[in-house]
Amino acid sequence: MPDPAWRNPVRVLSIDGGGIRGVIPAMVLAELEARTGKATSSLFDLIAGTSIGGIIALGLVAPGPDGAPVWSARELIAMFERASNEIFVPTGHSVLHGVLHHRYASEYIEATLIRYLGSNKISDALCDVLLTAYDLSAREPYFITSMAAKSDREHDLPMWMAGRATSAAPTYFEPARFHPASEKLLLDGGVYANNPAMCAFAEVVKYRRNFDMQMVSLGTGSSKRAMAHQEVSDWGLAQWARPILHVLMDGASHVVHRQLREMLPADAYWRLQVDLAHASESIDDATPQNLADLMAAGERLVKSTDRELDEICATLTA
Repeated sequence: MPDPAWRNPVRVLSIDGGGIRGVIPAMVLAELEARTGKATSSLFDLIAGTSIGGIIALGLVAPGPDGAPVWSARELIAMFERASNEIFVPTGHSVLHGVLHHRYASEYIEATLIRYLGSNKISDALCDVLLTAYDLSAREPYFITSMAAKSDREHDLPMWMAGRATSAAPTYFEPARFHPASEKLLLDGGVYANNPAMCAFAEVVKYRRNFDMQMVSLGTGSSKRAMAHQEVSDWGLAQWARPILHVLMDGASHVVHRQLREMLPADAYWRLQVDLAHASESIDDATPQNLADLMAAGERLVKSTDRELDEICATLTA
């Protein structure tokens, strides 16, 4: 097994899934890049992402012709504003169509990913990357990693394909199929690891038995809206189909945070998360008002974690 060229301590960045809410961690990363004067890919040894977190990770590790990152975190924020309405294009116009079929046409998100990630492959990543997906054919988690891509060409997907696979959220996009020979049919990794920090931890253990770790884990906003008994008591399959996805995503993210908070020293683990407050918890609400509300939430997160951000910058640049 090849030993990745990681520092000690191994520096890990984890980015949650959350659709359009990914603008929040992108704003935190833009602040880190501004304070350190360094690209995110040079600050970390491994970047893990689920769904939009995976797409952000790919954007930050994709190299340009000069070998430097194609995108800064600040530029990815602008990409959210430009691309959101290009991605969330409904497949039909009736309510019944949205119940019986996936909501959005896949060709639009694929075209956007190709445009922003170009011909880069996973093995081209400027630092190691791990993306989560779920293989429906094998009924098991599937990890897209640069470590595997470098050792086996079969695993070396184009970055746009990897981004499509990790973001194929059930009921929103059809599953991604890029390996007809092996019958892989991939869903969004958020169905089991919306917070991929523990997956990243396990990946480091896979390659290193004796190591220290410094981990920064970024959320995409947490909803505090209560679901009252009188609201949900009579819900059936149709009513639960989309809300249950948020419940599973939020629950999984909180559990991973609790686990890592106990496993890693307080001065080596940072979880940055914010209440959504006025912003929608929907992963596809790309209206101008909600984008503004999400950016306001990102600004609140940066301001409220100023001391933690200073600590992170000092640690990563030591």
